[in-house]
Amino acid sequence: MLCGALTSVWGYLDFVLQDQYDIIDKHTQSGLDLVEKYVKFVKERTEIEQNYAKQLRNLSKKYSPKRGSKEEQECRFSNHQAFLDILNEMNDYAGQRELIAENMMINICIELTKYLQELKQERKMHLSEAKKAQQYLEGTYKQLDNSKKRFEREWREAEKAAQYAEKTDQDLNATKADVEKAKQQAHMRTHIAEECKNDYASQLQKYNKEQNQFYFTDMPLSFNRLQDMDERRIKKLAQGYVLFADTERHVMPIIGKCLEGITRAGTNVNERNDSVVLIEQHKSGFERPGDLEFEDYSQGINRASSDSSLGTPKGPLELLGKNKNKTFRLFNKKSKLPSSSLSPFSTTPTPSPANGPPSPKFGRDPLSYCLMEINKTVKPRISSFRTLKRMPVDSEGFTHLPPEQRRKRLQQKIDDISKELQKEIDQSEALGKMKDVYEKNPQMGDPASLAPQITQTAQNMERLRGELNKYESWLAEAGGRGDSIRYSTHSLNNNGAHNPNSPGAISDDTDSSQAIYTEFDDEFEEEELAAPIGQCTALYNFPGSSEGTISMQEGEVLFVVEEDKGDGWTRVRRNNGDEGYIPTSYATITLNK
Repeated sequence: MLCGALTSVWGYLDFVLQDQYDIIDKHTQSGLDLVEKYVKFVKERTEIEQNYAKQLRNLSKKYSPKRGSKEEQECRFSNHQAFLDILNEMNDYAGQRELIAENMMINICIELTKYLQELKQERKMHLSEAKKAQQYLEGTYKQLDNSKKRFEREWREAEKAAQYAEKTDQDLNATKADVEKAKQQAHMRTHIAEECKNDYASQLQKYNKEQNQFYFTDMPLSFNRLQDMDERRIKKLAQGYVLFADTERHVMPIIGKCLEGITRAGTNVNERNDSVVLIEQHKSGFERPGDLEFEDYSQGINRASSDSSLGTPKGPLELLGKNKNKTFRLFNKKSKLPSSSLSPFSTTPTPSPANGPPSPKFGRDPLSYCLMEINKTVKPRISSFRTLKRMPVDSEGFTHLPPEQRRKRLQQKIDDISKELQKEIDQSEALGKMKDVYEKNPQMGDPASLAPQITQTAQNMERLRGELNKYESWLAEAGGRGDSIRYSTHSLNNNGAHNPNSPGAISDDTDSSQAIYTEFDDEFEEEELAAPIGQCTALYNFPGSSEGTISMQEGEVLFVVEEDKGDGWTRVRRNNGDEGYIPTSYATITLNK
């Protein structure tokens, strides 16, 4: 009973409130206004999220290194790479903020706006029905009131006519015709009054029926419908409140992963590895400069000064002492040059007899001779450095680089050319297979149409092989062994020297420029296996009976060595080293990123 009373409470407001229609109208309108206000609130929240995400993306873009810039090259260092990872994680974090804004807009704003329009239409319909019922009841009451007033008016006229007829009948001077006429008039008025009475009674009965229908059926039904509509509105709005929190809660795990990625980027920074990378990147391979030799010019000067009338001049070593710091600064700037290029090439003057004539070299005063001898030794060294700077740079052979850097650049160039050559070889094989198909099935194409492409591919292969041989010869001259150079990063100190106490140290008497890296044996004959580029899982059994193919069983996992070049075949390898081709469509292939 209580539940029934609660579910239809709006239908009985008319017994409590006089202006129940206006109250319900205002209440339902305020509920719709609240929904509209909440939609506007969520829209402004989404705009804030979108602006926040946009600012985060712009921030990440601003501090991201430009392609090919110096900052991008420095990403090989772990601290630079960690900062780049943080920028990427912030970009992903911005994407999650955009996702929050998008989900709020779709699940809350759009849904509630659509539902709000439906509620407005439903509310308008229910209020219109209630208004019509109220207007119909008011019209029935007006008819009742009119019939009542008419009955009242006619009944008074009938009473007046009856009183006049009775007065006429008692009047002695009135004729019989006057009395009869007065009675007929009174009878007629009484009949009309009876008809008005009956009409009034009929209208009253009709109004009471309509009133009962209105207050006990029509209005409660309309108000209950409005109540149901308002309760559904409240429930939908409450769901919107919950979605406001759930929308952000659903992306919190991904946001947490972004934050974990930032933390992981910080923990992955390895200061020791960055130092090793810097050493590997910039080590030159030059020997350390040896000690400068003492150059003695005092012997000839002392002999010449005994025959001169001038005072004993300062020796050349004292004169050199004035410029000693300047000279050593010059050598320190070029300390990477071999010491053999810095050796002096002056000759010792021939001494004269004790009592003989002075040597022609001492024709001038000893001070001038000292300056001349200094110029002979110092100027050629300076000019030799200037000559080194003015020499044309051989950018193709990288001869302008230090030995270690040159070997790295040559090896990199060889790797690039090898990749291009392999592409041309694959294209040549594909063209050959296509030509065979055309020859066997002329309707598929003309084999002669492939001749220009085959010729061009052959020329490209020949050109690349020539370049490869040229760079390999340069690498051999530079002391490299092709692609078999392997550096021992654990045995390097900050100066790029070899540490004999390290675990991977090489204790031999080889040249120090060669001791900072380790080479494979020159007798290395077998070709090194290519690194896998992914994995594949067999979807079907494949017998592998043709030459160059390899068999596989359904569900078997193989390593991908070479991806499909467009001919429908993929090169794979087993754990035991067996390699071969399989149909690409027979396996699910996943390449490494």
